[in-house]
Amino acid sequence: MASKKESESATKKTKKSSAKKSSKKEQELLTQVEELSTQLDDQKDKYLRLFAEFDNFKKRTFKENLEIRKSAGQDVLKVILPVLDDFDRAKKAAEDDSSSESLSEGVLLVYNKIYSVLGQKGLKAMETNGEDFDSELHEAISEIPAGSDEMKGKIIDTIEKGYYLNDKIIRHAKVVVGK
Repeated sequence: MASKKESESATKKTKKSSAKKSSKKEQELLTQVEELSTQLDDQKDKYLRLFAEFDNFKKRTFKENLEIRKSAGQDVLKVILPVLDDFDRAKKAAEDDSSSESLSEGVLLVYNKIYSVLGQKGLKAMETNGEDFDSELHEAISEIPAGSDEMKGKIIDTIEKGYYLNDKIIRHAKVVVGK
């Protein structure tokens, strides 16, 4: 009988030691699961941040490309603007009744075509005469006495036209302001 008691005692001890071992293993496994869960959360956070950063990069690059496309011809147009000014002066001189100068119909067709083509590309002349002076849009060359109180602070004459390219100012208008 002693052997039966001894074997039961040994079995109990084995069960206790295996229970201790299994609870230790469970603790280790739980700790590992928590660590892995934390690492997974960190990786998810890094992934989301990286994805958001990449998305912002794509949006920023798209906007920059759009801006570049809108203003791509700006340098060329700035060089052409003095030619347009000369064309305007020639047309104005030809339309003057006291002048013996005249423009042929072909030259007027070229004049109109240049303005229409440049208008299609986004070039637009500023309307200035009679408008209020705005230092953001206009450059005051001189001031002259206004004929009436209504004309004070308004643009009397335009010396050089101002232009927009796709609603962005590429040249400020040079004007004479009434005081």
